[in-house]
Amino acid sequence: MTNRDKIFAVAPMMEWTDRHCRYLHRLLSRNARLYTEMVTADAILRGDRERLLAFDRFERPVALQVGGAAPERLAQAAKIGAAHGYDEINLNVGCPSDRVQSGRFGACLMREPNLVADCAGAMREAVPVPVTIKCRIGVDDQDPEMALRALIAACASADITTFVIHARKAMLEGLSPKDNRSVPPLNYDLVYRIKSENPQLTIVLNGGIQSLQEAETHLGQVDGVMIGRTAYQSPTILADVDARFFGEDSTDIDSAIEQYVRYIEAQLRSGTPLNAMTRHMLGLFNGQPGSRGFRRHLSENASRLGAGIEVVQTALDHLRADHRRAAA
Repeated sequence: MTNRDKIFAVAPMMEWTDRHCRYLHRLLSRNARLYTEMVTADAILRGDRERLLAFDRFERPVALQVGGAAPERLAQAAKIGAAHGYDEINLNVGCPSDRVQSGRFGACLMREPNLVADCAGAMREAVPVPVTIKCRIGVDDQDPEMALRALIAACASADITTFVIHARKAMLEGLSPKDNRSVPPLNYDLVYRIKSENPQLTIVLNGGIQSLQEAETHLGQVDGVMIGRTAYQSPTILADVDARFFGEDSTDIDSAIEQYVRYIEAQLRSGTPLNAMTRHMLGLFNGQPGSRGFRRHLSENASRLGAGIEVVQTALDHLRADHRRAAA
């Protein structure tokens, strides 16, 4: 299936999709849409913007995901993000963590669709790049059939046209953020219906997608798919995205890894700790001979004081030796 209008995205994931992770993912797919970790509007306005917002232009297209519930502050944060070069600003209406709830943003905003519309509308008016929403289908005792439609209708009236929908409720009482990623049942059919009812909107499906075959099936019903933990834990899944969905060649994984090693060398020279980059490599060879030893060597050595690129090279050398033995 090849359709340039379709979207394949990697989800924003706290403590995972930092700039080093995104650089690796971009090496594996030229067309996947990449997202930052969520950054609160207040952090952007008051914090170290260079640290929070810095990214390599090679990552593009890349979206900045922001959290907040104050239209004026969100608009200011969006403007700053767009000025930094982000291609999209995404409003988080899906995170279920206690910290996010205490700030009255994230998934709890599913209960306040008009406020979400005010926030997104203010952001849209402030920036020249697209403003999008990432949401759940509801929270707690909400009826998803009503809650999701109310949110989409309110935001569409503010000229928001793209919605990334995690097809699960968020249970804000009684489930941890980790459990909220897997325990509430998926309701793909509701998301399909939302697309059918709103053909003018761009609907991207998120939640529980673990293979490119599953992604392709969903793309028969919606405009895009977003995968999360699967892309992080086994990132080489991204190497076939360009060929399968965009009519281009598959990525040569060895070449991508060589380029990431050169990226690590450059970052080391600028003072970035080795383990900040190697932690995103741990899943590269899942299921292959030598993968455990590769992970163990990086995990045990990359965080040591003064650790350098030789740690990565040694891990790769051991892996290649194990491949040769397995093939003999």
